[in-house]
Amino acid sequence: MAVEKVNVAQKLSLFNDHWSPKIAGEINDFAVKLVKIQGEFIWHHHDVEDEMFFVIKGRLLMKLRDKDLWIEEGEFVIIPHGVEHMPVAPEEVHMMLLEPKDTLNTGNVQSERTVANPGQI
Repeated sequence: MAVEKVNVAQKLSLFNDHWSPKIAGEINDFAVKLVKIQGEFIWHHHDVEDEMFFVIKGRLLMKLRDKDLWIEEGEFVIIPHGVEHMPVAPEEVHMMLLEPKDTLNTGNVQSERTVANPGQI
């Protein structure tokens, strides 16, 4: 297997769609995903998967049932499995996600925003 570096900005320039994560790399049974978001997502949780949201560009509001967290550029938040959450981006946000490979972006909810098989970039 060849060892190659990944230029995150270059990978993010390859797509413009929102709420559609793309796989940029894999670590063991985890996927490193890049995603652009804008607007509100849906309330959901993950039964067994924890998720890490790392903000590359912009400002993310992570709504939780008991509080709201603003995640700034260069910051990340880990959402433990079972915790209901809703990401919100008043303006476009670029993020890196680290989560198990088979994690559905909508967790326990099936909707038009569910991406069952994210593409590789």
